Amino acid sequence: MRLLQIRHGQTPHNVAGALDTAFPGDGLTPLGLTQAAAVPAALADERIGAVYASPLVRTQLTAAPLAEARGLTIDVRPGLEEVSAGDLELRTDTDAVGTYAETLISWMRGDLGRRMPGGENGHDFLARYDAAIRTLAERHGPDDTIVVVGHGAAMRVHTALRAGLDPRTSVELEVMNTGLGLLEGDPDRGWQLVRWRSEPLGGAHLADDGAQDVTGESAEDAVDEQSS
Repeated sequence: MRLLQIRHGQTPHNVAGALDTAFPGDGLTPLGLTQAAAVPAALADERIGAVYASPLVRTQLTAAPLAEARGLTIDVRPGLEEVSAGDLELRTDTDAVGTYAETLISWMRGDLGRRMPGGENGHDFLARYDAAIRTLAERHGPDDTIVVVGHGAAMRVHTALRAGLDPRTSVELEVMNTGLGLLEGDPDRGWQLVRWRSEPLGGAHLADDGAQDVTGESAEDAVDEQSS
C-alpha cells in the first residue's frame, strides 16, 4: 500500500507558535486555505482510492479540496490526531516548545516511556496511531494509494519509528503545512519511506517563513531555539 501522509494547511496557531493539539483545534488561515486548494493539482498524477483525516477541524478543511476533486468523501478516523501537548497545550513559550520537542526526540531515539507533561507517552501515541493506520490498511489492497491528512509531529514520529530512520535523520525531519511523506508497505511487513517533501505541495511560494510553526519544524531546531 502507498500511504500519502499530508500535513494540514496553516492555522492561526501555527503562525503564533502555539502548541495546538486538542480537539477541535484551529481552522485555517487564508494561506492555509490556499495551500489546501493547491493539493489536488499537486497530486494530479496519483491514483487515490480514499482520503482520510483526523478528527481535528484543520485536517478536514485541508482534505476537502482533494476529496471534492476526486469525488470522494472524507473519512474521519480517530487515532490520527496530533501528538498531545498535555499540560503544554496552547503555550508559546520556549520552555514549553522545547519540552515538547525534547519529548519527541526521546521517542525517536527509542525512549518511548518518556511522557509528555500531562499527556501521552510514546507507547500510547504509537498504539493509537498504529491502530488507526492498521484499520485503513485492512480496507485497502497492496496496490492501493490512500491519503491521510494529519499533523506535523505525529507524521514525523510515526515515520521515524515505523520506517526505521536513524536518530540523526529523525530529529532533523521537518514538514511545513501541506508537506508530504510517502510510505510504502503495510503494518505487518513494515514501512519504507519513499519520499519526504518538507515544502508545501503547491510549491515553496506557499510557505510562510515568518510563522512560528512549532509542530512542523524539526525537533532539533526547536530544542536549539530553547537553548539559544
